[in-house]
Amino acid sequence: MICLITGRSSSHLPHPGISPLDRHSFADFAVPPTRPLVLADNSKMLSAELLSNDAREVILCVNPNAGWWNGRGTVDELIRRLREQDFDCTVCEDVQCLHDAAAESILRKQLRAVVAAGGDGTVSLVLNNTPPDTPILVLPLGTENLLSKYLNLTADPALLARVVADGMSVRLDVGEANGQLFTLMAGCGFDAEVVRRLHRNRRGKIHHLSYAMPILDSILNYNYPELTVYYEEQDAVTGLIVERSLTGRWVFVVNIPRYARGLNLAPQADAADGLVDISVFEDGSLWSGLWYLGGIALGQHDVLAGYHRVRSRAVRVEGVGRVPYQLDGDPGGELPLKVRVLPQRMRLLVSQTWVATQASSEETAVTRTLSPQTT
Repeated sequence: MICLITGRSSSHLPHPGISPLDRHSFADFAVPPTRPLVLADNSKMLSAELLSNDAREVILCVNPNAGWWNGRGTVDELIRRLREQDFDCTVCEDVQCLHDAAAESILRKQLRAVVAAGGDGTVSLVLNNTPPDTPILVLPLGTENLLSKYLNLTADPALLARVVADGMSVRLDVGEANGQLFTLMAGCGFDAEVVRRLHRNRRGKIHHLSYAMPILDSILNYNYPELTVYYEEQDAVTGLIVERSLTGRWVFVVNIPRYARGLNLAPQADAADGLVDISVFEDGSLWSGLWYLGGIALGQHDVLAGYHRVRSRAVRVEGVGRVPYQLDGDPGGELPLKVRVLPQRMRLLVSQTWVATQASSEETAVTRTLSPQTT
Protein backbone atom coordinates (compact mmCIF):
# COMPACT_ATOMS: atom_id res chain seq x y z
CA MET A 1 0.00 0.00 0.00
CA ILE A 2 1.35 3.41 -0.98
CA CYS A 3 0.36 6.51 0.94
CA LEU A 4 0.92 10.20 0.32
CA ILE A 5 2.09 12.15 3.35
CA THR A 6 2.75 15.68 4.44
CA GLY A 7 5.76 17.24 6.03
CA ARG A 8 9.38 17.63 5.15
CA SER A 9 12.31 15.63 6.46
CA SER A 10 15.04 17.72 8.03
CA SER A 11 17.62 14.93 7.94
CA HIS A 12 20.69 15.22 5.72
CA LEU A 13 22.35 11.99 4.67
CA PRO A 14 26.10 11.75 3.89
CA HIS A 15 26.57 12.64 0.25
CA PRO A 16 29.22 10.85 -1.84
CA GLY A 17 29.05 13.16 -4.85
CA ILE A 18 30.39 16.34 -3.25
CA SER A 19 34.06 17.17 -3.05
CA PRO A 20 35.59 17.01 0.47
CA LEU A 21 36.24 20.75 0.35
CA ASP A 22 32.54 21.55 0.01
CA ARG A 23 30.90 18.59 1.72
CA HIS A 24 30.63 20.27 5.11
CA SER A 25 28.86 23.35 3.76
CA PHE A 26 25.80 21.49 2.48
CA ALA A 27 24.73 20.67 6.04
CA ASP A 28 23.86 24.32 6.45
CA PHE A 29 21.86 24.60 3.24
CA ALA A 30 18.10 24.24 3.09
CA VAL A 31 15.78 23.85 0.15
CA PRO A 32 12.84 26.27 0.41
CA PRO A 33 10.06 24.86 2.62
CA THR A 34 7.30 22.79 1.10
CA ARG A 35 3.56 23.06 1.54
CA PRO A 36 1.74 19.91 2.70
CA LEU A 37 -0.57 18.29 0.18
CA VAL A 38 -2.02 15.06 1.59
CA LEU A 39 -1.84 13.05 4.77
CA ALA A 40 -2.10 9.37 5.61
CA ASP A 41 -0.61 6.96 8.11
CA ASN A 42 1.03 3.79 6.83
CA SER A 43 4.40 2.06 6.91
CA LYS A 44 4.83 2.29 3.14
CA MET A 45 4.66 5.85 1.90
CA LEU A 46 5.00 7.99 -1.18
CA SER A 47 5.47 11.58 -0.09
CA ALA A 48 3.96 14.25 -2.35
CA GLU A 49 4.54 17.90 -1.51
CA LEU A 50 4.19 21.34 -3.07
CA LEU A 51 7.31 23.49 -3.25
CA SER A 52 7.29 27.06 -2.05
CA ASN A 53 6.41 29.62 -4.72
CA ASP A 54 9.20 31.81 -3.35
CA ALA A 55 11.82 29.65 -5.07
CA ARG A 56 12.34 31.06 -8.59
CA GLU A 57 15.69 29.73 -9.81
CA VAL A 58 16.04 26.81 -12.23
CA ILE A 59 19.36 25.17 -13.15
CA LEU A 60 19.46 23.18 -16.38
CA CYS A 61 22.18 20.51 -16.40
CA VAL A 62 22.80 19.46 -20.00
CA ASN A 63 24.93 16.50 -21.07
CA PRO A 64 26.79 17.17 -24.34
CA ASN A 65 27.09 13.39 -24.87
CA ALA A 66 23.40 12.62 -24.33
CA GLY A 67 21.53 14.23 -27.20
CA TRP A 68 22.10 17.79 -25.98
CA TRP A 69 22.84 19.29 -29.38
CA ASN A 70 19.96 17.44 -31.03
CA GLY A 71 17.71 18.58 -28.19
CA ARG A 72 19.04 22.10 -27.89
CA GLY A 73 15.87 23.54 -29.37
CA THR A 74 13.88 21.73 -26.68
CA VAL A 75 16.07 23.15 -23.93
CA ASP A 76 15.89 26.65 -25.40
CA GLU A 77 12.10 26.45 -25.64
CA LEU A 78 11.84 25.25 -22.04
CA ILE A 79 14.00 28.18 -20.90
CA ARG A 80 11.82 30.60 -22.86
CA ARG A 81 8.65 29.26 -21.25
CA LEU A 82 10.16 29.32 -17.77
CA ARG A 83 11.32 32.91 -18.16
CA GLU A 84 7.82 33.87 -19.26
CA GLN A 85 6.72 32.71 -15.80
CA ASP A 86 9.44 34.75 -14.08
CA PHE A 87 11.86 31.90 -13.38
CA ASP A 88 15.58 32.67 -13.58
CA CYS A 89 17.45 30.02 -15.62
CA THR A 90 21.10 28.94 -15.55
CA VAL A 91 22.58 26.36 -17.95
CA CYS A 92 25.43 24.11 -16.77
CA GLU A 93 27.43 21.74 -19.00
CA ASP A 94 29.88 20.44 -16.39
CA VAL A 95 29.82 19.12 -12.84
CA GLN A 96 31.62 22.06 -11.27
CA CYS A 97 29.11 24.54 -12.66
CA LEU A 98 26.24 22.35 -11.41
CA HIS A 99 27.79 21.99 -7.98
CA ASP A 100 28.48 25.72 -7.53
CA ALA A 101 25.17 26.93 -8.98
CA ALA A 102 23.11 24.53 -6.85
CA ALA A 103 25.03 25.42 -3.69
CA GLU A 104 24.55 29.15 -4.22
CA SER A 105 20.86 28.84 -5.12
CA ILE A 106 20.10 26.61 -2.14
CA LEU A 107 21.98 28.96 0.18
CA ARG A 108 19.68 31.76 -1.00
CA LYS A 109 16.66 29.43 -0.64
CA GLN A 110 15.76 30.15 -4.25
CA LEU A 111 16.23 26.77 -5.95
CA ARG A 112 13.05 25.63 -7.68
CA ALA A 113 14.54 22.77 -9.69
CA VAL A 114 17.58 21.24 -11.29
CA VAL A 115 16.61 20.01 -14.75
CA ALA A 116 18.53 16.88 -15.80
CA ALA A 117 18.56 17.17 -19.60
CA GLY A 118 19.86 13.88 -20.98
CA GLY A 119 19.56 10.18 -20.26
CA ASP A 120 19.44 8.22 -17.02
CA GLY A 121 23.18 8.83 -16.62
CA THR A 122 22.55 12.59 -16.52
CA VAL A 123 19.96 12.11 -13.78
CA SER A 124 22.50 10.07 -11.82
CA LEU A 125 25.12 12.78 -12.32
CA VAL A 126 22.76 15.43 -10.94
CA LEU A 127 21.75 13.22 -8.02
CA ASN A 128 25.35 12.53 -7.06
CA ASN A 129 26.47 16.16 -7.31
CA THR A 130 23.69 18.04 -5.52
CA PRO A 131 22.67 18.00 -1.85
CA PRO A 132 19.91 15.77 -0.47
CA ASP A 133 16.40 17.15 -1.02
CA THR A 134 17.35 19.00 -4.23
CA PRO A 135 14.24 19.09 -6.49
CA ILE A 136 15.13 17.36 -9.77
CA LEU A 137 13.14 17.45 -13.01
CA VAL A 138 13.87 14.93 -15.76
CA LEU A 139 14.08 16.20 -19.35
CA PRO A 140 14.61 13.05 -21.45
CA LEU A 141 17.09 13.75 -24.25
CA GLY A 142 19.42 10.74 -24.07
CA THR A 143 19.43 7.37 -25.80
CA GLU A 144 17.41 5.90 -22.96
CA ASN A 145 15.60 7.54 -20.08
CA LEU A 146 13.73 4.93 -18.10
CA LEU A 147 13.09 7.20 -15.12
CA SER A 148 11.15 9.65 -17.31
CA LYS A 149 9.02 6.77 -18.59
CA TYR A 150 8.29 5.70 -15.03
CA LEU A 151 7.20 9.28 -14.24
CA ASN A 152 5.31 9.70 -17.56
CA LEU A 153 7.43 12.73 -18.48
CA THR A 154 8.26 13.59 -22.08
CA ALA A 155 10.51 16.18 -23.75
CA ASP A 156 7.55 18.54 -24.19
CA PRO A 157 8.67 22.03 -23.04
CA ALA A 158 5.10 23.10 -22.31
CA LEU A 159 4.51 20.09 -20.05
CA LEU A 160 7.80 20.49 -18.21
CA ALA A 161 7.34 24.25 -17.70
CA ARG A 162 3.94 23.52 -16.21
CA VAL A 163 5.47 20.90 -13.88
CA VAL A 164 8.03 23.44 -12.65
CA ALA A 165 5.35 26.08 -12.13
CA ASP A 166 3.05 23.68 -10.27
CA GLY A 167 5.88 22.66 -7.93
CA MET A 168 4.55 19.18 -7.21
CA SER A 169 7.32 16.97 -5.85
CA VAL A 170 7.64 13.40 -4.59
CA ARG A 171 10.30 11.66 -2.56
CA LEU A 172 11.60 8.31 -3.77
CA ASP A 173 14.22 5.90 -2.47
CA VAL A 174 17.62 5.59 -4.10
CA GLY A 175 20.28 2.92 -3.87
CA GLU A 176 23.84 3.57 -2.77
CA ALA A 177 26.31 1.24 -4.48
CA ASN A 178 29.89 1.42 -3.17
CA GLY A 179 29.25 5.08 -2.35
CA GLN A 180 27.60 5.96 -5.68
CA LEU A 181 23.89 6.81 -5.83
CA PHE A 182 21.62 5.18 -8.42
CA THR A 183 17.93 5.51 -9.16
CA LEU A 184 16.89 2.46 -11.19
CA MET A 185 19.06 -0.58 -10.61
CA ALA A 186 22.45 -2.21 -10.35
CA GLY A 187 23.25 -5.11 -12.66
CA CYS A 188 25.97 -7.75 -12.32
CA GLY A 189 26.72 -10.23 -15.05
CA PHE A 190 26.20 -10.26 -18.80
CA ASP A 191 24.48 -6.87 -19.09
CA ALA A 192 27.22 -5.18 -17.04
CA GLU A 193 29.81 -6.73 -19.35
CA VAL A 194 27.97 -5.27 -22.37
CA VAL A 195 27.94 -1.83 -20.72
CA ARG A 196 31.63 -2.11 -19.87
CA ARG A 197 32.57 -2.98 -23.46
CA LEU A 198 30.32 -0.23 -24.86
CA HIS A 199 31.85 2.54 -22.77
CA ARG A 200 35.41 1.27 -23.17
CA ASN A 201 35.20 2.07 -26.87
CA ARG A 202 32.73 4.95 -26.67
CA ARG A 203 33.13 7.81 -29.13
CA GLY A 204 30.57 10.58 -28.70
CA LYS A 205 26.83 9.97 -28.35
CA ILE A 206 25.39 6.47 -27.89
CA HIS A 207 22.59 5.12 -30.08
CA HIS A 208 20.69 1.87 -29.75
CA LEU A 209 22.78 0.40 -32.57
CA SER A 210 25.90 1.20 -30.54
CA TYR A 211 25.10 -1.84 -28.39
CA ALA A 212 25.28 -4.32 -31.29
CA MET A 213 29.03 -4.96 -31.28
CA PRO A 214 29.42 -5.02 -27.45
CA ILE A 215 26.57 -7.54 -27.25
CA LEU A 216 28.19 -9.73 -29.90
CA ASP A 217 31.60 -9.49 -28.22
CA SER A 218 30.05 -10.43 -24.86
CA ILE A 219 28.20 -13.40 -26.38
CA LEU A 220 31.48 -14.71 -27.80
CA ASN A 221 33.72 -14.01 -24.81
CA TYR A 222 31.79 -13.71 -21.53
CA ASN A 223 32.17 -16.79 -19.29
CA TYR A 224 29.33 -16.21 -16.80
CA PRO A 225 31.24 -16.39 -13.48
CA GLU A 226 29.37 -17.52 -10.39
CA LEU A 227 28.05 -14.66 -8.28
CA THR A 228 27.16 -14.88 -4.60
CA VAL A 229 24.48 -12.57 -3.21
CA TYR A 230 24.29 -11.85 0.51
CA TYR A 231 21.18 -10.06 1.76
CA GLU A 232 19.50 -9.12 5.02
CA GLU A 233 16.22 -10.74 6.02
CA GLN A 234 14.13 -10.84 9.17
CA ASP A 235 13.94 -14.36 10.59
CA ALA A 236 10.33 -15.51 10.76
CA VAL A 237 10.85 -17.29 14.09
CA THR A 238 13.19 -15.06 16.09
CA GLY A 239 12.41 -11.73 14.45
CA LEU A 240 16.14 -11.01 14.25
CA ILE A 241 17.85 -9.62 11.13
CA VAL A 242 19.96 -12.39 9.62
CA GLU A 243 22.16 -12.63 6.53
CA ARG A 244 21.22 -15.17 3.86
CA SER A 245 22.76 -15.95 0.49
CA LEU A 246 21.96 -17.01 -3.06
CA THR A 247 24.18 -17.94 -5.98
CA GLY A 248 23.62 -17.25 -9.66
CA ARG A 249 25.16 -16.00 -12.91
CA TRP A 250 22.98 -12.90 -13.45
CA VAL A 251 22.06 -10.53 -10.61
CA PHE A 252 19.92 -7.39 -10.64
CA VAL A 253 19.28 -5.09 -7.67
CA VAL A 254 16.16 -3.13 -8.58
CA ASN A 255 14.86 0.08 -7.02
CA ILE A 256 12.48 1.34 -9.73
CA PRO A 257 10.75 -1.27 -11.92
CA ARG A 258 12.04 -0.20 -15.34
CA TYR A 259 14.55 -1.80 -17.72
CA ALA A 260 15.59 -1.25 -21.33
CA ARG A 261 13.21 -2.10 -24.19
CA GLY A 262 10.21 -2.14 -21.87
CA LEU A 263 11.38 -5.22 -19.98
CA ASN A 264 10.48 -5.40 -16.31
CA LEU A 265 12.82 -7.51 -14.19
CA ALA A 266 10.99 -6.82 -10.93
CA PRO A 267 7.46 -5.53 -11.56
CA GLN A 268 6.74 -5.69 -7.83
CA ALA A 269 9.56 -3.26 -7.00
CA ASP A 270 8.45 -0.06 -5.29
CA ALA A 271 10.62 3.03 -5.04
CA ALA A 272 8.97 4.20 -1.83
CA ASP A 273 9.16 1.13 0.41
CA GLY A 274 12.72 1.36 1.72
CA LEU A 275 13.73 -1.91 0.02
CA VAL A 276 15.33 -3.13 -3.19
CA ASP A 277 14.15 -6.17 -5.13
CA ILE A 278 16.97 -8.62 -5.88
CA SER A 279 16.55 -10.84 -8.94
CA VAL A 280 18.95 -13.78 -9.25
CA PHE A 281 19.15 -16.09 -12.28
CA GLU A 282 21.06 -19.31 -11.61
CA ASP A 283 22.15 -20.58 -15.03
CA GLY A 284 24.88 -18.97 -17.10
CA SER A 285 24.87 -19.44 -20.85
CA LEU A 286 23.53 -17.76 -23.96
CA TRP A 287 20.66 -20.24 -24.22
CA SER A 288 19.63 -19.88 -20.60
CA GLY A 289 19.81 -16.11 -21.05
CA LEU A 290 17.44 -16.29 -24.01
CA TRP A 291 15.14 -18.52 -21.95
CA TYR A 292 15.12 -16.01 -19.10
CA LEU A 293 14.61 -13.14 -21.55
CA GLY A 294 11.53 -14.82 -22.96
CA GLY A 295 10.12 -15.27 -19.47
CA ILE A 296 10.76 -11.63 -18.62
CA ALA A 297 9.18 -10.42 -21.87
CA LEU A 298 6.05 -12.47 -21.09
CA GLY A 299 6.03 -11.44 -17.44
CA GLN A 300 6.38 -15.09 -16.41
CA HIS A 301 9.94 -15.27 -15.10
CA ASP A 302 8.74 -15.62 -11.50
CA VAL A 303 7.74 -19.22 -12.27
CA LEU A 304 10.92 -20.18 -14.15
CA ALA A 305 13.22 -22.77 -12.60
CA GLY A 306 16.45 -21.18 -11.47
CA TYR A 307 14.97 -17.74 -10.78
CA HIS A 308 14.88 -16.23 -7.30
CA ARG A 309 13.55 -12.89 -6.06
CA VAL A 310 14.05 -11.51 -2.57
CA ARG A 311 13.70 -8.09 -1.01
CA SER A 312 16.09 -6.38 1.37
CA ARG A 313 17.39 -3.05 2.57
CA ALA A 314 21.02 -4.08 2.06
CA VAL A 315 22.79 -6.50 -0.30
CA ARG A 316 26.34 -7.55 -1.10
CA VAL A 317 27.41 -9.24 -4.35
CA GLU A 318 30.73 -11.04 -4.73
CA GLY A 319 32.32 -12.93 -7.61
CA VAL A 320 35.53 -14.64 -8.65
CA GLY A 321 37.85 -12.63 -10.84
CA ARG A 322 37.20 -9.19 -12.35
CA VAL A 323 33.40 -9.05 -12.64
CA PRO A 324 31.86 -5.70 -13.66
CA TYR A 325 28.66 -4.12 -12.43
CA GLN A 326 26.60 -1.32 -13.96
CA LEU A 327 24.47 1.40 -12.37
CA ASP A 328 21.52 2.81 -14.32
CA GLY A 329 23.11 1.69 -17.58
CA ASP A 330 26.56 3.20 -16.94
CA PRO A 331 29.72 1.38 -15.80
CA GLY A 332 29.92 1.22 -12.03
CA GLY A 333 33.12 -0.69 -11.34
CA GLU A 334 33.99 -4.25 -10.39
CA LEU A 335 32.74 -6.57 -7.65
CA PRO A 336 32.50 -6.76 -4.72
CA LEU A 337 29.41 -4.56 -4.65
CA LYS A 338 27.68 -3.28 -1.53
CA VAL A 339 24.22 -1.74 -1.90
CA ARG A 340 22.03 -0.11 0.71
CA VAL A 341 18.74 1.74 0.39
CA LEU A 342 18.51 5.44 1.26
CA PRO A 343 14.78 5.93 1.89
CA GLN A 344 13.22 9.06 0.31
CA ARG A 345 16.67 10.40 -0.57
CA MET A 346 15.57 11.74 -3.98
CA ARG A 347 13.08 14.54 -4.57
CA LEU A 348 11.60 14.68 -8.06
CA LEU A 349 9.27 17.18 -9.70
CA VAL A 350 6.32 15.37 -11.25
CA SER A 351 3.03 16.20 -12.89
CA GLN A 352 -0.16 16.41 -10.86
CA THR A 353 -1.58 13.79 -13.23
CA TRP A 354 1.13 11.30 -12.21
CA VAL A 355 0.43 11.86 -8.52
CA ALA A 356 -3.30 11.42 -9.13
CA THR A 357 -2.59 8.16 -10.96
CA GLN A 358 -0.56 6.87 -8.03
CA ALA A 359 -3.28 7.93 -5.62
CA SER A 360 -5.99 6.12 -7.62
CA SER A 361 -4.06 2.85 -7.77
CA GLU A 362 -5.88 -0.15 -6.36
CA GLU A 363 -2.97 -0.62 -3.94
CA THR A 364 -3.01 2.98 -2.76
CA ALA A 365 -4.89 4.51 0.15
CA VAL A 366 -4.86 8.30 0.40
CA THR A 367 -6.52 10.65 2.84
CA ARG A 368 -6.35 14.21 1.53
CA THR A 369 -6.00 17.08 3.97
CA LEU A 370 -5.08 20.36 2.31
CA SER A 371 -3.05 22.76 4.36
CA PRO A 372 -4.38 26.32 4.67
CA GLN A 373 -1.17 27.36 2.91
CA THR A 374 -2.30 25.52 -0.22
CA THR A 375 -5.80 26.95 -0.41
